[in-house]
Amino acid sequence: MKKRHPNPGLVKIHRSYTVEEIADLFGIHKNTVRGWVKAGLATSDDKRPMLILGHVLVAFLQARRGKNKQTCKPGELYCVRCRSPKFPAGGMADFSPVTGKVGNLTAICPDCDKMMNRRVSLANLGRVHENMDFSIPQALEHIVESNKPTVNSDLR
Repeated sequence: MKKRHPNPGLVKIHRSYTVEEIADLFGIHKNTVRGWVKAGLATSDDKRPMLILGHVLVAFLQARRGKNKQTCKPGELYCVRCRSPKFPAGGMADFSPVTGKVGNLTAICPDCDKMMNRRVSLANLGRVHENMDFSIPQALEHIVESNKPTVNSDLR
């Protein structure tokens, strides 16, 4: 099973790993680990087998993951296609609650016309949407709450 983003939490920081052990730990090919060494992952010495300290591996993976991270400013949503945070087209977004405290903001990207997303808590909703119009959909009425029977009902 190929892993795209190895989890640094799987690494024991007080242990030394060989290239093969790291490949087995993350379920990746050993040439991927060798590529990391060429890209700057430090080894303990220049002898064979290459040993990589656990805390060095964790720091390398966290730095690698963090360099591509882009945080959204207030009013911005992340467009996956453009790979950057942007202000929504027309300054409009839709809010859909996921739980009682958290929901998703969705809007249209002004450049590629695809959907953009942002997870936001209800407590921070006012701060996030400063100059944005957003709609909160209302829940539909349940059938037990309606006074009128359905058309297909046999009741008179």
